[in-house]
Amino acid sequence: MVKLAARLITLLALSGLVVAQSQAQAPTSSSQQPVATQPAGRPPVKTKSQAEYQAYQAAIANAQNPDAMAKAADEFAAKFPDSEVRVLLYRAAMGSYQANGNSAKMMDTGLKVLSIDKDDPEALIGVAEVLEEHTSPTDLDREQRGNQAIENAAHALKTIDTDLAVPAGTPPEKLEGYKKYLRSTALAILGTIYYKQENYSEAEAKLRDSIDADSSNPDPVVILRLALALDQQKKYQDALKQANRAVELTQENTDVGKMARNERDRLVVQTGGDNAPGAPPATTPQTPSPQNPPPQKASPPNPVPPGR
Repeated sequence: MVKLAARLITLLALSGLVVAQSQAQAPTSSSQQPVATQPAGRPPVKTKSQAEYQAYQAAIANAQNPDAMAKAADEFAAKFPDSEVRVLLYRAAMGSYQANGNSAKMMDTGLKVLSIDKDDPEALIGVAEVLEEHTSPTDLDREQRGNQAIENAAHALKTIDTDLAVPAGTPPEKLEGYKKYLRSTALAILGTIYYKQENYSEAEAKLRDSIDADSSNPDPVVILRLALALDQQKKYQDALKQANRAVELTQENTDVGKMARNERDRLVVQTGGDNAPGAPPATTPQTPSPQNPPPQKASPPNPVPPGR
């Protein structure tokens, strides 16, 4: 979730600058503002008056303070109830809450975005991620929450290219890079939920798609999840390959790094690696967590892969 927040805040910071530049260049006529840089999809959002532009600029300045950003977004929305850039401000609050680890308020703000635009892919993904990460096997409504997360993530995959709200003047390369990241994140959420549901073949497919969707920015957590899904299907050689890749992308002293190394070592034993000839068969799995990595020779952890 932190990685999504960082990417979201980066784009939103750029959005604030771009809206300001667009409006400053043509404060009296929206038709004179820069043309959309999106090759397809919804037109870029923009302010329509000098007063709206100034209010937006003042509000977005709070992006690093989640409570102040949320308050500023509410005040802006009350003053300009039909403004296109309300979504940008609420997304800024959503990203700020994510970065500060406040999932409950991040969820509330994401739902505000969806109340304005039910197809906004960033909010759909953000809400789905909270549902996925904060649903435990003992929750009575776990099935409902899991299904809602699947529905949100799947819907986001359909709207990334058609409904992503961006300000006029957003550089095409940054927009396309962010779309790749959003697509990869949505697929990772789907893969993780399917893993939790013990649908390992579908989890494998979605996690592979997630890695391919943003191949220039490999996420070791997603790669480790893929290793675990393959391990559960007894595809040990392929699982070991992915576990080794996760090890290469992580530091040994991090939670994900420790889990990746434990999984790699387990798979080396499982595949009859030279460092462990004649090793005994795997034992009963233990439920993992970043604080309780799976034992080296245990069966693959189940049901929860590490968090993003």
